[in-house]
This record gives sequence, C-alpha cells and structure tokens, in this order.
Amino acid sequence: FSKLNERVGLKTVLSYLYVSPNNKRKIMLLTDPEVENSLLISLDEGASYQKHSLAFDILSLLFHPEQEDWILAYSHDQKLYVSLEFGRRWQLVHDNVVPNRFYWSKLGLDKEQGMIHLEISVSEGRSQYITCKLQNCTDGNKGKPFPGFIIPNSLVVQDEYVFIQVPMGIQSVHYVSYKRNAFYPMKLPKYTQPKDLQIISTDDNQVVAAIQDWQQNDSYHLYMSESRGLFFTLMLENVVSSGGPEGNIMIDLYEVAGIKGVFLSNKIVENQVKTYITYNKGRDWRLLQAPTTDLQGNKVYCEQPYCSLHLHLHVSENPYTSGNIVSKDSAPGIIIASGVIGPELTSTNVSIFITSDAGNTWREVFQEEYSVFFLNQGGSLVAIRHTPLPIRHIWLSFDEGRNWDKYSFTSSLLYVDGVLGEPGEDTLIMTIFGHFSHRSEWQLVKVDFRSIFQHRCTLDDYTMWQVHDQGEACIMGMKRVFQKLSANARCVKTRDQYVPQKSDSCPCTEADFECCTPSFWFIPSATSRDCITGDTFLNTTGYRKAMSNNCTEGSALKYSPRRQRCPSQSPRGLQLFTSEGTPVAALDKNVTFLVFLEEGLGSTTSITVDFGDGTAISYVNISSIEDGIKHVYGKVGIYQVSATASNSLGSDKATLYLHVTCQLEQVQLSAPSVAVKNKAVNLTTALRPSQVGTVTYYWWFDNKTEPLVTLNGAMTCTFSKVGSHTVTVQASLGSTLHQDQMAIGVYDYFRSHVLAFSSNLDELNPGVSEWREDIGRVVKNSIVQVNSAAREYYIKTYSDEQLCSQAQKPSFKLVEVWLSVRFRHSESTGTPKTLWLM
Repeated sequence: FSKLNERVGLKTVLSYLYVSPNNKRKIMLLTDPEVENSLLISLDEGASYQKHSLAFDILSLLFHPEQEDWILAYSHDQKLYVSLEFGRRWQLVHDNVVPNRFYWSKLGLDKEQGMIHLEISVSEGRSQYITCKLQNCTDGNKGKPFPGFIIPNSLVVQDEYVFIQVPMGIQSVHYVSYKRNAFYPMKLPKYTQPKDLQIISTDDNQVVAAIQDWQQNDSYHLYMSESRGLFFTLMLENVVSSGGPEGNIMIDLYEVAGIKGVFLSNKIVENQVKTYITYNKGRDWRLLQAPTTDLQGNKVYCEQPYCSLHLHLHVSENPYTSGNIVSKDSAPGIIIASGVIGPELTSTNVSIFITSDAGNTWREVFQEEYSVFFLNQGGSLVAIRHTPLPIRHIWLSFDEGRNWDKYSFTSSLLYVDGVLGEPGEDTLIMTIFGHFSHRSEWQLVKVDFRSIFQHRCTLDDYTMWQVHDQGEACIMGMKRVFQKLSANARCVKTRDQYVPQKSDSCPCTEADFECCTPSFWFIPSATSRDCITGDTFLNTTGYRKAMSNNCTEGSALKYSPRRQRCPSQSPRGLQLFTSEGTPVAALDKNVTFLVFLEEGLGSTTSITVDFGDGTAISYVNISSIEDGIKHVYGKVGIYQVSATASNSLGSDKATLYLHVTCQLEQVQLSAPSVAVKNKAVNLTTALRPSQVGTVTYYWWFDNKTEPLVTLNGAMTCTFSKVGSHTVTVQASLGSTLHQDQMAIGVYDYFRSHVLAFSSNLDELNPGVSEWREDIGRVVKNSIVQVNSAAREYYIKTYSDEQLCSQAQKPSFKLVEVWLSVRFRHSESTGTPKTLWLM
C-alpha cells in the first residue's frame, strides 16, 4: 500500500468515494463541504485527479445503469442536478424533489433513454409524479403519467412497474402501472385495509409486497401478484418486521441464492417467532427440521410443531461482515445461518447451523457466533469467531462444514474489525483487518490460501446433487440437478464449473398453483379489459401458477387458463374521483376528474361526464381520457358529478358529490354588548366573502373545553350568571380557519337608549372592526362626561353589512361624516344636553 495524498492535495479532506458501476477506471471523490466544496475526478483508476468546484452540496448520487458518464446528484436543499460528463459539469433538473424518489428511465420501457422519473413536493401532504428530459425539464416538456396528486414518499419505479399511493378522503389507494401503461388500483383480498405497503421484489415478472394491515404493529402480511401487479394473493401471514438503521422497514424474508423459489421467513405464531421455509415461492410453508444431533454428537430431542430450528434472517449491510445468514449463487444448496433450537427464535444461546441440501437437513457447526465466508466459489468455507476479544485463529472447511481445520493467521492477538474477500468469493486471498490494541492503528493481514489447494478441479472432483423438498424432486415444475464438489476435494474451482443441469419439466399438479380454492378476484364471466370482440384470450380458472414455475400441463389441466373467445361485455367497476383525491374544488380553478373502468372494452365503451352545473361532456371511448377531464366551476356550492360508461350491452354509473369553495378571508361575530340574565341572546356571524361554500362553526363559551358545532352561522344562547362572558366563534372551511371574539356583559336589569347615526356612516370608513370599536369608545366617553349620574354605558356600532344584510345597502357619498348624539338624563330636570362628535 502507498499513500495517494499528494495526488489529491495534502490538505484535502475527503468525505466520500464513488466508483462508476459501468467503468471501474472512473473514480469520483467528494471533499468535505465544510472545508471545500469540490469534486476530484479520475479517469485512469486513481493515477491522476482533476478538481472541479461545486456550487451545491451533494447529499447522494445515482449513477445511470448503462451510461457511465450520466449521474444524478441530490442536494441538501431538495434540488436535483444532472451531469452527462461524469461530474465535470452540472445542470439543475428540478427543485422540491422528494428525497430518494428519483429514478432513471429504462430502455425498452420508457419512451426515451435520457429521461427521469421524479416525485415533486407540491405542498404539505401532497406530491406529484412527473417525468422529464434530462436537459430540458421545463413545464412544457414535463410528462404527468398520473394527472392527480399522490401521497408523499409513495413513488416507486422498479423494473416494469410504477407504484403510487393516491389519497381518497381519509383513506388511500395503492395504484400500479405495468410497462408504463395506465394506472389501476391494486386488488387485495377482501377486508384488507393497508396502513403501509412495502415493495419487496419485482423479480420474475411478479410483485411481492409486504402489507401492514390496520390491526398490525410489528408484523406484515406477504402478498404476491400476477404479471401486471394488479391481483394479489396471500403468501404468508404475520411476518416479523423491524426498523432499519436509516428508518427503513426490515421484513424477515430471505430468498435463498442459487435455487429459484426457495425462501425463509420468520412468522409470529401465538406470540412466538418461528422460522418457516418454502420451496414453491410461498405456496406451501413448513417449519425447519432441527438437527438430529448437536455439535458433540448427542441426540437432539425436538418434535414439531412444539420444537424446531429457528434462524436469524438479517442480511449484513456491512460488506466486511457476513451477517446472520448467507448463501451464494455459486454454491447452490448451502445456507449458513445463526439460530437456536426450541419452541421459538431467541437471541440467547445462539449457534451456527449449515445445510447442504437447501434446508431439508441441518447441522450445528459452532456453538458460538461466527462469521462464515465463502471461499473458492463456495467450494470451501472460512469461519472467524465473532467476539469483542482479540483472536489469532481462523477455521477452514473443504466439506461444506462437516469438518474444520484450525489455522493461525497472526502471531499476535488481533481485535478483528472485518474480513474482505477480493474481489469476491472466487478468490483464494482474504484480508483480515483490525487492531492490536484500542490505541493502535489498523492492521491489515493478507491470508493466501493457494498453497492449501492441490490442483485445478476436474470432472472427477464433482458429484451430482438434485434439489428436493423432503424427497419431492419436482420443485417449481422442474427437476434440477447441480454439480457439487465432492467431500474433501482440495481443488481450485473455475468460474464455469458450477453450471446446473436441468431435466425436463414436470407435469403440473395442484401443488404448482398458488391456492387450492379459486382466488377472491376470480369471476368466471370476467374478461381482459383490452380484449377485442372476435379475438381470443386466456381466461383464468381462479388458480394461478407461480410466475417462475415451469411445469407442463399434465393431469392438472383443470387449474390452467383456458383459451376463449372475447365476449362482448357491459362496463362494470366504474370509478370517479378528483385528481387530488378529495371531493373539494376551488372556485374558478381547474378541477381534474379521473375515470377508471375495471371491466369492459375501453375502445368500444363511451363515457359521459355530467358536471352537475348544467354542463356535460361525452367521449367516444375511455382510452382518450387517461389524462383526466378538466372543468371550471363559476359558483360556490355542492355539485352532483356523475360519470356513465355505456356500450351496446349495458352501462355503469359512478357519482361524486363535489364541494366547490372559495378562500374564507374573515369571520365577524355580532351580538349585543349587554344582555339580561336567563334571557335569549342572538349571535350572528358575517363572512367575507359572504358565499364561500359549506362552513363549519365552532362556538366557545367562556372557558368551556368543548365547543358547540353547527353548520349555521347564527345561534341563540342564554347566560345564567351576572358578569362578563366571552363568546368565541371559529369558522372552518377546508384547511382554513378564522375566528372572532367578543365580551357580553350580563345584568339582572338594564335600560337601553337608542342612538341615531346618519345612514351613510360606513361609506368612507376604513372597513375594519377596530375603527368601529374606537368610535364606540369615543361616544361612550363623551356620554359619560355629560352624564353627572354616570353609570356603565355600552356603545355598540354596526356596519352597514350587518344592519342591511337583508336589504338594499345605501349608496351615499360624503366627504365628511357627522355624528349627532342626543342624550336626555332620565333623573335630571335640567336642559337636555347635545353632544356633537366629528
């Protein structure tokens, strides 16, 4: 090893190192932005670097899967940049991009290679899914594959599928697009109410999803779909879940490498965690058979279902440790995992177990926790003790863990921090790194195993091994045979010496289909939405074969799809909702209606949408409105919007009650300033603007903790105690809420004097409540001054809107307004006094 500091600058502080996944000669180094914000780029595998300044802070990078110079960079201020020159120049693509919700287009699925999928944050609780070109992401060039708003952090673009979550009132609906076609709601079994959905896999042209139902907290149900990702059937219930290191959800499901269809999963059964295995991609699950003997050769008494083998299934995210479980494509049938024997999975008394036959039988190989690594493409195994104490030995096995040889890799005890095979399991050199003491620097120990192996492997060093499930040789419709090294064959494998030999397909049986009764979505008369009259289609029988199952027809013909002619079909399953997912629209603004039809040929089914305001629009076929239907309402109100799909065989109708509102700006409370105890008091409100739609009013009296709720802006109340009482009203419309408050003096008795004001008093006033209150205060103080027997006076002034709400408003124009207030003392016999206020 040699230091490379002088190539990047002796004082340069580095934060990250990236290697191009398409060209290992291209390396990118990020400097620490607190010291210097720049990139160091090497095109010759680190022999030289060029420094380029950055105008933004990089939070993460996403390399293009094929174009080695194309990179997306996400900044701390939620902006996305693109470089087509491996970081030498950058261009802003879009701002307000949701973290980790940007994806490269895929050739063959998307229209263009230079396109990206983005989730854009629009407002609190709302996002939008857009696509745009790399160097021209303007409004005119943006695509909107789904025209409505989506729930934040719900966009997932994976292989042929695009997943989104759409708000529908208080609930949400998960949608999927297959091969970039139109979005459709994902169909889950009846009564499923998901509060969270995680996409586990889209391999083999099939979706595996983990769904947390409304009553679940620490577990998920597993579901799998057909090729379009639309119809899901239950795969396994109550699978253990946990939180990942970065806030992600970890599902206890492990796919065994090298053999299709084999999975391990931890399931909660009566508050106990148990490990199950499937050989047909979730169709059937069973408990793991415990070893017959322990490490010392003593017989193990373990009877199912009360006792079995349970494994920890967490895969290591650290490349220098092996994790709880490991398997390799190059070593089919071998699985190494930590676990326990007993009624349930625990974290105490953990041992290491290994299977050579894909989980049928297991052996205990260590009674402490060890990290086990594949060597020689799985032909050998290396184990190193997982302990905080210093060690000096490693263990090596040539017979799939049945026997282990002990080797010393250092003369001094070493605290081991990690192990690295270079560049993978097909090497015979491993690096062990650690430190001699907690104060010492790291030490690297290279272990070269080449001298232990005697020759290159030949055909004589191999045996044939057939995959089976407790003796059943047909797995996923195939009999599969693999080449495996014979026990104690100390030879070096080459890359092309582990090719599996497949036999002919097996005849289909009931076990090759997902369920033993027709699925919930099975409707015998149903047909494909795109089925054209006169053509033929494969009509399902309600049974579904696993996507990667290769069985032939055999005797299970009754389970297989049957080819039928496309019948003419009336439309069914019509859905109507707004793009925002809520039945609320703004006055004088575009509202987009989305229409979906589950059954019925789209090309021959016409659609008529009645907007409820006297206008309607018709379309020849539903395919022409996949981007939504836009409409503008000119009046506030509640409208009954309906969509009707019809063809020669029938029709279907969907209805939506749409609330059209405008922004509420103010609410003003009106009430008498004084009232008599136990007598009714009328409370009224005035809104600005006066017509805004359906408003909810919350009335609060004094210090009560619960309001009275009404849909009317007026109410009557009484006060049973003398004194000052506070009344507060809140007017709520959508996400807007305004309030007003006033105090009412309550007395056993009072007498009122009516003051006359000129009718055009409000013509030139500022139009704010404070002005009226100030006028009232001036009048009151003046009256008190001229009244020698001063008592409490309340001056209440009313606006013309309040007094004339039901009548024609006066239309006078005066430059000056005079108030004439005449007050006569009831107790005085003197001359009446007149007060003039200007």
